Amino acid sequence: MARGSGVNLYDLARGLHILAVIAWMAGLLFLPRLYAYDAEQDDKAEPLRSEMRGLLRTWQGRLLKIILNPAMAATWAFGLWLFWLRSGGGADWSFAHQPWMLAKIAGIFALSGWHGYLSGEFRRIQAGTSARTGRFWRMTNEVPFLIAIVMVLSVTLEWGTR
Repeated sequence: MARGSGVNLYDLARGLHILAVIAWMAGLLFLPRLYAYDAEQDDKAEPLRSEMRGLLRTWQGRLLKIILNPAMAATWAFGLWLFWLRSGGGADWSFAHQPWMLAKIAGIFALSGWHGYLSGEFRRIQAGTSARTGRFWRMTNEVPFLIAIVMVLSVTLEWGTR
């Protein structure tokens, strides 16, 4: 991390961004699984159903509040810092129009939208108005990872610049 006598801010920002993304992705991949387990409680007999639902909903809320929301905020903050540093402090924004960066930006908005959808679904689940099945949650569980594959490969390979 250190070069010479000082810290390379770009490397620091990149490392912190990667750590935040890991935490965010973990939450985005785990929360739909908790929703699937919750939706499947209808097939269980009482009192296990009520006990398990209460536990699952506690986990869902904690995952959103303690991991997902802060990790998304940190991902955005460190990502914007990286963006600023990459531009040379605002001097050269030409990279922002490259296909690889546009793919990453599209992915950022897709993941943020999915996060928003999951948050809204948490409120619907709490209210008992969710119409989503365990099958739906299992089928959509890997969507964030597929988006991340495109984002990571576009950035590491800088598609469209060579």
